[in-house]
Formats: sequence, C-alpha cells, structure tokens
Amino acid sequence: MKRSSARMLAIAGAAAIAIVMTSTSVTGANEPLLFVSTGPAARAPIGWIDFCERYRSECDTRPSAARDVVLTSKVWKDLVSINRWVNDTIKPVTDMEHWGVVEKWDYPDDGKGDCEEYVLLKRKMLIKAGWPREALLVTVVRDKKGDGHAVLTVKTDKGEFVLDNQNEDILPWAQTGYRFVKRQSQTDPNVWVALGDPRPATMTATSR
Repeated sequence: MKRSSARMLAIAGAAAIAIVMTSTSVTGANEPLLFVSTGPAARAPIGWIDFCERYRSECDTRPSAARDVVLTSKVWKDLVSINRWVNDTIKPVTDMEHWGVVEKWDYPDDGKGDCEEYVLLKRKMLIKAGWPREALLVTVVRDKKGDGHAVLTVKTDKGEFVLDNQNEDILPWAQTGYRFVKRQSQTDPNVWVALGDPRPATMTATSR
C-alpha cells in the first residue's frame, strides 16, 4: 500500500487527534455509549452462511476468549491506513451487477463489490496484519431509510469503532447514525448476537 509522505502525515495527524478525543471521552458523560450492549443469539445472515460453505477453512474455528484491541496511536494509524486503502481501491457495485444474484458475500478479488466485500477484505487484511479475530466483528446495521448495510466493528479498550465503505472516517459506533441490529460474537464468528441499540433509528448516516 503506497502512500505519499504528505498523506501519511495527514493520516498520522488525524490519528493523533482521534486518540486524544477518544481518550478524553472515556470518563465523560457518554461512557455508556462506548460499547453497544449485546443480547441473545441471532440468526446468522444467509450471506455469511453461504460464505462459510465456500470458505470452510476460514469459518472452521473453535470458540475462544473475547479480546479487545489496545488502542494506541500506531494501532489507530494502521487501522486508518487499511480502511482507506480498501475504500479507495474497491469499486462499489451491487451484488446483482457483480454476481447476477441478489445477495452474495465474497472477497473482491476482481476489485469490485458491495458493503460485505469491503468488510470481508478489511477483516482479512487486519487479521493478516496480526489483529485478533475476536475484535473484528462483521456487523449488520440499518440506515435512516431502513435499508440493510454491513460494516466492520473493531472492539477496543476505548470503545467500538466502525469501518464503513460509505464513510472514510472511522467513527465510534454511536456516531455513525446507523441502527445496530446484530453482529458476530467475539467468542465465535459463526455465532451471531442481537444488539441492544438504545438510540432512535432516525439519526442520519454520513454518506461517502
């Protein structure tokens, strides 16, 4: 992933600012919104089930202990870099345009995909870079119009952050404007849990 020196400096600067803002919010009034509450088991998306049929080795995992990422300035810089690279590199197309079907989750090996392809590639790259799988959670949300959308939730010691192909900025989950529906369990990626999002569903998401 090649970047110009100016852009890398901009990323580093943004990372430093974000870390400071995040750190100051840990003891603030919004502390309950740093982490979304999880509920009972939920049905896994059909796209994930089909993905696991085709990528059995990636889904054939054993339950493990939950792990959160310790959010440092370097960690944030790496997260921003991978998120932006994927967003800038993959061409957005619908599943019907891409695969000729309504719903399919896959890796964007041909450089094209919709929200799930962005999520799967970011997750794969972060795991390859040494990030714990237990902190990288595929998440289903709904936007202001009620349409379904997939994002990647990164669980850290300073809160839960969202990687989104519709927004270059990595935001705390409560600032995305989405209604959080369900996501992978930290202990088992093949188990999905409902999310207890207490906020109204009328907040506006930031478009890319």
